[in-house]
Amino acid sequence: MPLSDLRIRNLKPKGKPYKKSDFDGLFVLINPTGSKLWRFKYRYNDKEKLISFGKYPAISLLQARKMRDAARVQLAIGIDPSEQRQEQKAIERQKNENSFKSVAADYLNKITKEGRADATLTKVKWFLSTANADFGHKPITDVTSPIVLKSLKKIEKKGHYETAKRLRSTVGAVFRYAIANGLAEYDPTYPLRDALIRPTVKSRAAITDKVALGGLMRAIAGYEGQVTTRIGLELLAIVATRPGELRRAEWSEFDIDAKVWTIPAEKMKMRSPHTVPLPVRALKLLAELKEQTGWGVLLFPSLRSSQRPISENTLNGALRRMGYTGEEMTSHGFRATFSTLANESGLWHPDAIERALAHVERNEVRRAYARGRIGMSG
Repeated sequence: MPLSDLRIRNLKPKGKPYKKSDFDGLFVLINPTGSKLWRFKYRYNDKEKLISFGKYPAISLLQARKMRDAARVQLAIGIDPSEQRQEQKAIERQKNENSFKSVAADYLNKITKEGRADATLTKVKWFLSTANADFGHKPITDVTSPIVLKSLKKIEKKGHYETAKRLRSTVGAVFRYAIANGLAEYDPTYPLRDALIRPTVKSRAAITDKVALGGLMRAIAGYEGQVTTRIGLELLAIVATRPGELRRAEWSEFDIDAKVWTIPAEKMKMRSPHTVPLPVRALKLLAELKEQTGWGVLLFPSLRSSQRPISENTLNGALRRMGYTGEEMTSHGFRATFSTLANESGLWHPDAIERALAHVERNEVRRAYARGRIGMSG
């Protein structure tokens, strides 16, 4: 006699487990504790097997019958429903283990071992923490384009267009890493390339007039703040490196006798070592700086910790105190100042200027001219 909900509810526990059958192999097992569990008995390859469908009443009689019917369909086409369930559980378990957050952590570990610059790693960590907050818990294969876009749009609505663009790029890098390792099949950020507002490219503020530059250099010479800050600003004007490369510079990188500063590849944006010739004025500034910070590792240690360099805000803040706004001059702007005035002078080949700025030549013809290490002289 088939089961009914009324019959199942009225089944009372006994001293030991017993079962009540429905039909076609489905039955309910009643335990001494009072729990009622669905079971399906079937034969596969001449072996009797059991599969559990869950607990009554969480799984109703109607649901249990549908699950039994689905299992019988699998048997009819030669599939063991128990093995199929175990395989599905393994797939789900693997999906959960390969969450976006865990794959992102592996990707971060990879680029850390590759020696990416600290500044780059800090930015990547921030972008990944933003992504993890929105969908890090999801299996990476379940993260779709709409899910990523929703996260990007939250940032875009705040007007942070460049941040949204970089977040898309970072998430895409994680997916490309996942694809390469067989953990995903496609990159959901690829269709989103044109979905975001394109940030307006804004050049960093820089003084490119010779007379105005002279005024700036006089202002720096008369700066009454930290001596190290004054020296840092003047050195930037001379060597034209990226501010971060100078701020993180270590005394061991300088060969004063050879008049050369060699910046290690891991500190360079383009991941290639860069040699900077040191003119007389730079050597004098370094000698003065040596008296201030020569006892440590860094040229420009933070006031809070000798193990950490000053921040870029230190240099930009000094420019503001000298009366230069963010629209007039920035510490990074010294590179544009150098490039503009050097090119206008006609004294050097454009390729030599690009090499001095540690730019990677994208034009194959121009790259052919830059075969040696060409730097500034003076």
